[in-house]
Amino acid sequence: MSAWSEILEQVEPLEDLAFDPTLIERMTSRERPLPPIHFYTPTFKSFESSELKGCGKSAWPAVSITGGDCKLNCDHCKAKILEPMIPARSPEDLWRAVNTMVADGANGMLLTGGSNHRNEVEYDAYYSTIRRIKDEFPQFRIAMHTALVDEAIAQRMADAGIDAAMMDVIGAQDTITQVYHLRRTTDDFERALEALTATSMKVVPHIVAGLHYGQLLGEWNALEIVARHKPAALVLVVVMPTYASELRPFVSPDPHEIGQFFADARETLPDLSLLLGCARPAGSVKRVIDAYAVMAGVDGMAHPSDGMVELAARLDRRVRVTAACCSIAVGDEVMALDGSEPGLEIDLPRILEHERARRESARRQAVFGRVKVIGGESPSGCCSA
Repeated sequence: MSAWSEILEQVEPLEDLAFDPTLIERMTSRERPLPPIHFYTPTFKSFESSELKGCGKSAWPAVSITGGDCKLNCDHCKAKILEPMIPARSPEDLWRAVNTMVADGANGMLLTGGSNHRNEVEYDAYYSTIRRIKDEFPQFRIAMHTALVDEAIAQRMADAGIDAAMMDVIGAQDTITQVYHLRRTTDDFERALEALTATSMKVVPHIVAGLHYGQLLGEWNALEIVARHKPAALVLVVVMPTYASELRPFVSPDPHEIGQFFADARETLPDLSLLLGCARPAGSVKRVIDAYAVMAGVDGMAHPSDGMVELAARLDRRVRVTAACCSIAVGDEVMALDGSEPGLEIDLPRILEHERARRESARRQAVFGRVKVIGGESPSGCCSA
């Protein structure tokens, strides 16, 4: 058993989960030391008292210029992801919405919208308003889901003051055709990334692992596309086909294959900031995926599952935590790039002390919760150990 396998068994939320020993051995033998890791989440408040507090639901709102409408109706999304976003179907709506956000203390927003049949979001009418927003509120950051663009459109986005440009990079033609219902090519996706990286914007492409109905198909080609250009960072997420049709179902991605992909991403892009976004399956699968990401050497992780801070610390990774929060990880991604939130550094002894106290409290609650108290002191008052 490798030393890392033994460490996994020491982390209580991971001790009963199955990991691939060959993959762990591969990660253990990496030539470069593991870099520091930055966790972005409001859930670590218990580790650091009042210094770490949630930023509020409105810190990074998501705005859709098409409301819940999208022409593509992709198989994994069915346009449902747009429905809870703030609708801004006109530039005037966008201006009013941003003024409300700023008044409520928002740090920035994700600006997106449904695509036309060519996977283009039609922002033309909005660029002057975006410029007005940036001039009026220079500290308000805007991350835009660009979809596919050409050089002229990418430059218009930059001239309008967009801070971060995000697009999915898809590396398999079958996925583009079958999942996205799109008559475009992988070359179109690469040309769009090339156009964006030629501007002054921070470009943060995303690769969705398991996008082809839960199977990994074009992810490694997508890595090569990203490697040929120089974005500010790469965000990896794992497909969550919550809205997939029963007629075109998705299988659950294999977490061990996801782990292999994380390791390949780190080796292919050793000097690029590699971030794990918040979209990934829940439950024990998420804990396995997150553990592989920590061992593979990602630089940042949004909404880590239980045990990840302890695992990173046991692997001698410097750990920092920022209480960033939003329904979409864009806020975390932008913060990871600009360095405005250095976070709070923590150490293993403090984590272990907290975990021992939390587990003992949970154990006592489980025991006393089954005991019917007839009289006298309550269980919490009659036992100090």
